[in-house]
Amino acid sequence: MSDQFSDLPKEASTNIVPFSADIEEEKLSELKTLLELSKLPPTTYETLREDGYNGVSGKWMAKAKDYWLNKFDWRASEKQINMLPNFKATVADDDGSEYTLHFAALFSKSPSAVPVIGIHGWPGSFLEFLPMMHKLSKQYELDPENLPFHFINPSMLGYCYSGNTPLDKNWTTADTARLCHKLMLDLGFTSYLSTGGDVGSTVARILAGVYDECKGALMNFCNVPPPDDFDESTLDETYRTSLKRRDDFFERGSAYAMEHGTKTSTIGHVLTSSPLALLAWVGEKFLAWSDEDPPLDDILESVTLWWLTETGARGLYPYRGKFDGTDKGMTARDCYVSKPMGFLWFPKEIIAVPESWIAQTGDLTFFRRHESGGHFAAYEKPDEMIRGISDFVKHVVEEKGVEFVQKGENERVS
Repeated sequence: MSDQFSDLPKEASTNIVPFSADIEEEKLSELKTLLELSKLPPTTYETLREDGYNGVSGKWMAKAKDYWLNKFDWRASEKQINMLPNFKATVADDDGSEYTLHFAALFSKSPSAVPVIGIHGWPGSFLEFLPMMHKLSKQYELDPENLPFHFINPSMLGYCYSGNTPLDKNWTTADTARLCHKLMLDLGFTSYLSTGGDVGSTVARILAGVYDECKGALMNFCNVPPPDDFDESTLDETYRTSLKRRDDFFERGSAYAMEHGTKTSTIGHVLTSSPLALLAWVGEKFLAWSDEDPPLDDILESVTLWWLTETGARGLYPYRGKFDGTDKGMTARDCYVSKPMGFLWFPKEIIAVPESWIAQTGDLTFFRRHESGGHFAAYEKPDEMIRGISDFVKHVVEEKGVEFVQKGENERVS
């Protein structure tokens, strides 16, 4: 493990303990048995098509099943997870209820390091940020005093190694944001920045829009309609192409979200009934939403983690708010960020709207357009994410003059 980045801040709560990924062998044996018994569908007109138009193909699923059974090594994935500092925190909510949040972290030894919380989306997990974190760990291994920011990478409640959402009340994305905020306070951080994509962009937006301690947000996803004065003729070819991709997604790629949001229990049962069902549902998104197809090992790593932690059913709740109105006031359309807001734009994002559209949703003081990259930006483009976060931190501190003072410290970053 990267011990030089594992020291909790001196003001951190005592309710935070180290964690190591180590799934019981019994669960891995059960997964193998279920895989062996799980049937692939018969060959049909639809399963023969391999370009993604009908979803995952029969050929891809057969190959993935065979590789999952005979070659994939989950224990190697656990070793990669455990090479970074991991923790579990018991976080007390406003009503006294306690929840368990897992997080990976890199704690800089620099007294002027700015805390940054990075939040994953669906169908992702904290794994999305690990390539970036491994690169940072290696880059600053001999020089941890110069890592310019602390990076906190939680599993949202209901995902992976974090605890369950409550059974006796509705749970929303805003509730998850509140817990993430409380986690940062429990770590001793009284000022910080947020970043995220997909659902994580909503959490990052809420943190910056609602909590004084969050001094700004850097996002890479923004689902928002055009401004009233939008003139399509002003767009360059890159933006025109990205809007065509957006239209295609709404027409043929977004049905999953309606299922999640309106028949949450049904799809939860499906995704927990068979590992192949989970692979088809989630694997399709990794293939369709990435700029380049991820290695099969990486897709299986995410799907295996989800299966072993029953995330398939537990992590659907963010979608309900889009259909039952419980996320009203918390989306990009109506949660304005009046603090410094940054955006990293990737052309193969499923919804990649022009800069002028994004600027409606906050004080957009930092914008960077990339030439490649898709929905899983932190995973697909870790170097660009490192530069983006580092430059945004510098921008907020040096150009916007935001000060970061932490509990129990006299140091002031400005």
